[in-house]
Amino acid sequence: WVPVVGLEIHAQISSNSKLFSGSQVQFAAPPNSLVSFFDASLPGTLPVLNRRCVEAAVMTGLALNCSINKKSLFDRKHYFYADLPAGYQITQQRVPIAVNGSLSYSLCIDNKMSQMVTKTVRIKQIQLEQDSGKSLHDDTRSQTLVDLNRAGVGLMEVVMEPDMCCGEEAAAAVRELQLILQTLGSSQAVMAEGQLRVDANVSVHHPGEPYGVRTEVKNINSIRFLAKAVDYEIQRQIEELENGGTILNETRAFDSKLGCTVPMRDKEGKQDYRFMPEPNLPPLILYDAKSLPANINHQQVVNIDWIHERLPDLPSVKRAKLVEQYGILPEHSFTLLNEDGLTEFFENVVKQTQMKPKKVIGWILNDLLSYLKQHSLTVKESPVGSCLLADLLNLLEKKEISSTAAKQVLAELWKGEGKTPLEIVKEKKLELIQDQKELEQICQAVIDGQVKEVMAIKAGNRKVLNKLIGLVQRETQGRSNPVLVKQLLEKKLSE
Repeated sequence: WVPVVGLEIHAQISSNSKLFSGSQVQFAAPPNSLVSFFDASLPGTLPVLNRRCVEAAVMTGLALNCSINKKSLFDRKHYFYADLPAGYQITQQRVPIAVNGSLSYSLCIDNKMSQMVTKTVRIKQIQLEQDSGKSLHDDTRSQTLVDLNRAGVGLMEVVMEPDMCCGEEAAAAVRELQLILQTLGSSQAVMAEGQLRVDANVSVHHPGEPYGVRTEVKNINSIRFLAKAVDYEIQRQIEELENGGTILNETRAFDSKLGCTVPMRDKEGKQDYRFMPEPNLPPLILYDAKSLPANINHQQVVNIDWIHERLPDLPSVKRAKLVEQYGILPEHSFTLLNEDGLTEFFENVVKQTQMKPKKVIGWILNDLLSYLKQHSLTVKESPVGSCLLADLLNLLEKKEISSTAAKQVLAELWKGEGKTPLEIVKEKKLELIQDQKELEQICQAVIDGQVKEVMAIKAGNRKVLNKLIGLVQRETQGRSNPVLVKQLLEKKLSE
């Protein structure tokens, strides 16, 4: 079986006001407190296009290698639902703002970060459209309440071609798109707040045969759930067909508690949206440097070239720069960018410490990140700031403490009691033993007590030496320098 996955992604545009009205955009505001006459579809109200939303869509199109249409059109898409007061949505069905783009994304092979493969998904189009309101179903009173705060909020719909074949690919592509949108500032793309919603179209067929009947899994609101929903749907369709059943062309929802997709409504009678040109909006005309009229007011036009020149470094470029500048592994650059604020944290530590970036990254990814994940904290919420971590790594780099002691200090710093690494080292007596004579005596005592191990080392088994180093470390409570201990042990064993 060959699975085929295509995605439609709705990204809420970062803008202070809605796409066609002056109403404010704010998450979790009191119900129906951000509704203008136009949003409520009162007769005689007219749409006024929000320039910021147009610029955000152009910027996103350019970042996704799209062709920007200098002339695009608005359409009405009719459907009747309680939270759509006008009975239609203003969208761009015939000529959208951007077409024919591509998005490159990377994923690990067999969950190994060191083996990464880069794939590309084609982007069919990006269109501007308005969001609908929100229906809140109150089961206890058997009623539905409508909140129109979201009605008319500007969306970019990114339509991807069916170029993917599993949940992991779909999740990696959406994660990369999310990073790009956040880098551009065109959408905050916080899935938990509904700013990025994904519809997945899934079908399966035998190699060489036409595509199978597809189902659509609607409104997936987390990247993890997207991967699960797509993989579940692929498996469900294969089992259904192998048992002699048929796949219905239907809309399904993903139940995250049960981990499966459930039917919502069928699409057998294809819904007729009765598309028509939006009579209250003229064509959207964009310019570039060549086509810009000489005596025009720059406040009243959108210049594609001007936006292109101001595009920030995209995630792929940032990763390449991190690898080049700091000599870190490519897979580490993915982790740095994937965790919000981690790149800045890493760079701040590197600036304040003498330790090589390659060693710093180990401490950040292995120690700091695991603490953050354990306590479900973001980088910005970390009780250990970049200055404290840099101070700690400097003590380690100057050989004032061992790495075992450094881990103990980090555990203490994590408690957030306001002590500096040096204060903790002094308080817990974690400094490395500088007195070589004292160390030699401890090494001798360990050798005297491990007759069998000493014989094994003398017989040529060098690996056993690590056990002796470990015993010295235990004896000194991690206050000995392992390199020096090794030298002292080797010297004594060769005597």
